[in-house]
Amino acid sequence: MVKARVVKLSGAKALGAAGAHLRYLHRDGVTREGEQGRFYSTFSDDADGKAFLARGEGDRHQFRFIVSPEDGASFDTLRSFTRELMAKMEQDLGTTLDWVAVDHFDTGHPHTHVLLRGATEDGKTLNIAGDYIAHGIRARASEIMTRWLGPQSELEVREQLAREVDAERLTKLDRDILSRSEGQFVELGKPATWDGDGSYQQLLVARVRQLERMELAEREGPLAWRLTPDLEKTLADLGRRGDIIRTMHRAMTEAKLDRRPELYVIDRAELGAAPVVGKVVHRGAADDHHDRRFLIVDGLDGRTHYAEIGANAEPAPVGSLVEIEPARPQLRSADRTIDEIARANGGAYSIDSHLAHDRSASEEFAQAHVRRLEALRRAGGFVEREPDGTWRIPRDYLDKALEHERAAARAAPVRVQVLAMLDLEEQAVMQAPTWLDGQLKGEDALEVANHGYGREVRDALARRQQWLVSQGLAIIRGDQVEFRSDMDEVLRQREVRTAAARLSRQLGLPFAEAAAGERVTGICRRRVDLSFGSFALIENSKEFTLVPWRPVLERQLGREVSGIMRGSGTISWTFGRQRSGPEVGM
Repeated sequence: MVKARVVKLSGAKALGAAGAHLRYLHRDGVTREGEQGRFYSTFSDDADGKAFLARGEGDRHQFRFIVSPEDGASFDTLRSFTRELMAKMEQDLGTTLDWVAVDHFDTGHPHTHVLLRGATEDGKTLNIAGDYIAHGIRARASEIMTRWLGPQSELEVREQLAREVDAERLTKLDRDILSRSEGQFVELGKPATWDGDGSYQQLLVARVRQLERMELAEREGPLAWRLTPDLEKTLADLGRRGDIIRTMHRAMTEAKLDRRPELYVIDRAELGAAPVVGKVVHRGAADDHHDRRFLIVDGLDGRTHYAEIGANAEPAPVGSLVEIEPARPQLRSADRTIDEIARANGGAYSIDSHLAHDRSASEEFAQAHVRRLEALRRAGGFVEREPDGTWRIPRDYLDKALEHERAAARAAPVRVQVLAMLDLEEQAVMQAPTWLDGQLKGEDALEVANHGYGREVRDALARRQQWLVSQGLAIIRGDQVEFRSDMDEVLRQREVRTAAARLSRQLGLPFAEAAAGERVTGICRRRVDLSFGSFALIENSKEFTLVPWRPVLERQLGREVSGIMRGSGTISWTFGRQRSGPEVGM
């Protein structure tokens, strides 16, 4: 018996173009040598992914699919195979195709990600029949691989199936067993007519006996079993769990972290689950389209956590200290306020009606509610804005706003908060407030294990405490440590002065600290991020200063701004050269 070579196809869909997806495919560590992935196309081994996206900017959709030959490990590269496959697709579809692809060897199954523009060579929308996407591409790929390597011999097929007998995942043998069952009952007394020596039947029997040992089947006769109702789902879950454990082990090995596999944890985003706090060791894609992400976290509790974060876009770079907790969809206070004001005004909301309803509210506070409505309009369209700026609020606004929050939680089931960007070694001697300081002072102190990453955190806390004492910012009295009440402020000032000295050398200008009541005038050059917050660098011809950053300054980069420092550390800005320009109190 011979058999065509198997090539799997997954993730075949027409989707909107996404730069984030392109960047993820291009990431480090995906080649055989652990290097960055390189895009290629019909004629280039180093295709420009950004140029590909730019060409397809006006396309209605983009096709993405993953091709995974079962014999892919036999090849150093899958480029020739992919190019021949795309050439066959051009013949079948009757048009030249614009595509880029990248080979990934970072899993046990080498595979190729293909991105295809949704446009024909004459600029029309490219439509591909569902049957061709589901079956045609896979069939073409199988033909090519079979022609290259020859059909699988009977021995190869038998060896491949024999490896499935003890597998803790859903296999071809399982699917055949399920197809032969009636209800949950399967009888394997007679081999198929094509199974000459009954060897395939023996493999099926061996597999069901393994399922029996796994308590997924119960014997009801010499060669008869009753299968559990959730057999297929259980095996699929076991296979996925095995894949996750292998991914975790590979990530920890690459990070040179010796962690016990029995302390690996696959976290579920369930309400009431304890937050996970630790260092991000690895980021990855949890689905074929790379639309859902996961993090592998070296936890303070001494365990290694795998946490799916969904479509969460919050940055959590490798090496950062994060806290991950389940999203809790609930109505925002802004939604309750909007609904209350709308009900009092015939279903309408506006800034004027808000200020009239609540005399203590500022215009900036009301603008925050308008931004909330804008976000809901873009996401769900259940609120409408009239030409005069008035918003029409439906009577079931609160129900729809809550459903919006629930939908957001389904897409991003957890909240990811970055607690620190610097590693523990840097934090231990840093001239700035650190996460370690908060733990030493008992501010939301966390339970820290005495092994794994917890041990590293304990050591860093001891070094930080010793450093603070040496700096005169803490005193040890017996078994207690007393911290200066102004410790955080002293550290903030030190960090600002250190950053200012560095910037002064770069700019060739002296630093001037802005005092309360003083006017600050100059060009808003850029944002400067420090450990405890962000600042705007304001430069004039004689000097520069650092003032608290606000998002509104993003539009003023490179422009002249003027403002007055307030005693509270805030600043009231006047944008533009004219003194009568718009003022923004911050």
